[in-house]
Amino acid sequence: MADEREWLAEQFEGHRTYLRGMAYRMLGSRSEADDAVQEAWLRLSRSDVDAVKNLGGWLSTVVARVCLDMLRSRKSRREESLETHGPKLIMSRQDERDPEREVALSESVGLALLVVLETLAPAERVAFVLHDMFELPFDEIAPIVGRTEAAARQLASRARRRVRGSSTVPAADLSRRNEVIEAFLAASRGGDFEALLAVLAPDVVVRADRAAVPASAPTEVRGAPAVARNALAFSGRARFAQVALVNGVPGIVVAPRGRLLTVLRFAIRHGRIVEIEVVADPQRLRQLNLGIVN
Repeated sequence: MADEREWLAEQFEGHRTYLRGMAYRMLGSRSEADDAVQEAWLRLSRSDVDAVKNLGGWLSTVVARVCLDMLRSRKSRREESLETHGPKLIMSRQDERDPEREVALSESVGLALLVVLETLAPAERVAFVLHDMFELPFDEIAPIVGRTEAAARQLASRARRRVRGSSTVPAADLSRRNEVIEAFLAASRGGDFEALLAVLAPDVVVRADRAAVPASAPTEVRGAPAVARNALAFSGRARFAQVALVNGVPGIVVAPRGRLLTVLRFAIRHGRIVEIEVVADPQRLRQLNLGIVN
């Protein structure tokens, strides 16, 4: 009996990395992904393994179903928390257990992608991750999300459109805007004051909603030097930032561990930033259409 359990544990360990990667993309949290994988092991240890013909497929199905349940439960909790306690509870304490590892994981997937995935309905997210990232066929995805094969295909298609976003500017303009914003972000991360001045118009203005700044801080900053100094103060959070499409135009999302906290929207003229809008109010954030920059 002990030998059989040891053999089963070895088989499971051979799939652990794959399962964790799948769960992380569905959940966006290392701790929750580990919980989902652990639940799969518990179910496997209680199952009749002789009846399992394809262990990898069986485990993938279990993990996906566990993740779907967790996403549905999380969505209900988060809506209640936002209404009751405000924006400070957007980030779970669980995600703060090992912030360095969480950052590395989120960067490997893409912060912007994690943020956009957070906007999807649970079944859409699971269908998209399983098909577009892990190449599972829809006949296997359908029973996991409790839909027909055609409906599962539609879930993934809707999710794909949301993830890719839709640019509202010509391709060439999109590329130029993206370059300017990437330069701003790189200078902020590197603490390079002169590089910031190079991408800011002399009369640039930053306007932030009240949720984005401390109670005593101004919601408007004017002039390139002042805005550059403000951006340098942002450098700590810049590691959690990435360029993304915001209402069809390149902007920046700030998302520690993939949880959206702030969005920066930019007005650019003649290759320089003339205005930055900082959005942190949860209700306003939910109204934004986000997508990844291809």
